[in-house]
Amino acid sequence: MIDNYALISTICAALVLAFLFGALARRLGLSPLVGYLLAGVAVGPFTPGFVGDAGLAMQLAEIGVILLMFGVGLKFSIADLWSVRRIAIPGALVQMAAATALGYGVGRLMGLADAESLMLGASLSVASTVVLLRELEDRRLLKQENGRITVGWLVVEDIAIVLAIVLLPMLARMASGEIGDAGAALAAFGLTALKIASFIALMLIVGARIFPWLIVQVAHLKSRELLSLGTIALALGVAFAAYFLFEASFALGAFLAGVVLNGTKFTHKIAEDSQPLRDTFAVLFFVSVGMLFDPATLWTAPLGVTAVVSIIVLGKGLAALAITALFRIPFRTGLLIAVALAQIGEFSFVLAALGAALGLVGAMTYNLILAGALVSIALNPLLFRLADPPGPRPGAAP
Repeated sequence: MIDNYALISTICAALVLAFLFGALARRLGLSPLVGYLLAGVAVGPFTPGFVGDAGLAMQLAEIGVILLMFGVGLKFSIADLWSVRRIAIPGALVQMAAATALGYGVGRLMGLADAESLMLGASLSVASTVVLLRELEDRRLLKQENGRITVGWLVVEDIAIVLAIVLLPMLARMASGEIGDAGAALAAFGLTALKIASFIALMLIVGARIFPWLIVQVAHLKSRELLSLGTIALALGVAFAAYFLFEASFALGAFLAGVVLNGTKFTHKIAEDSQPLRDTFAVLFFVSVGMLFDPATLWTAPLGVTAVVSIIVLGKGLAALAITALFRIPFRTGLLIAVALAQIGEFSFVLAALGAALGLVGAMTYNLILAGALVSIALNPLLFRLADPPGPRPGAAP
């Protein structure tokens, strides 16, 4: 009987347990995120009792990513992004390359094949949008230099990982021994890069003129519900078009939709109205991460989990610190950027799941990636607290 209401039962169980575990974590002095993750484990298939629908939970979490990125776009201007391009682009690419190389090395030491080792490294190279932006928003860092650099860095990672996902089927065919795929892979990569570039140009040139005008027309109807509905529909619609028409990501589409609306007189109201939805779906994201995780991995493969977490937290963090030091970024700013990126999330799951479907990633490697996500997400608020203790921040308003 309950299968007929899988969506409702999953949402109810996820939110109720997230509240209970989140409140308990807060009472114990921990981040509520830890409670949300444990709530996911409690309703996942690897623990006794009620089992939620992980597939539905991940789709709901994707809506959370869309709404969150839309909200960040509303607070970010094109000038902000352009101002950090010189560090965000090389920084993201170098850090991703470093994490991928470290993951590949660990995979080979574990006896994994070349393709699976490469998949492990790539899955550890991209930070979670939800975790990163949640921490930056909570600490009011988005408009500061470290926030601008980190979001720009994140956008570059987003684009890079989308291109990597396009190449995966070709990698699978090459791993199976087929020949003549190198040219096809290069052509697929170039075509997707062209589509993404076209989408970005379309949004910044055409969307920047049409969308603000459209929102103003809706506002003239003098209906708060229609204005809220119109903006949410715009965010979801652009995200959908980005994914299905241009092979970009939902997150990138929603982010650009927010960017082109930035600066209109309704920006603050739009961001404020969408906040409850963003918070609720963000919680569902963390619950969905916990649902996918098999806790047995922690004691059946402790060395593997330790190695993966070390790459995510130490490897990526040190790479970011080195890059920011090279660009003469102040140490505290570089440290905050490093901490913000020292976790993995939704894109890692997408990449790992696709790799598993193509036969490139085994069950143990998949669980190691999930374990790395779970542990790094749980550690991230603590690392932020150590790197950014309470008190006046450089560049903050008095």
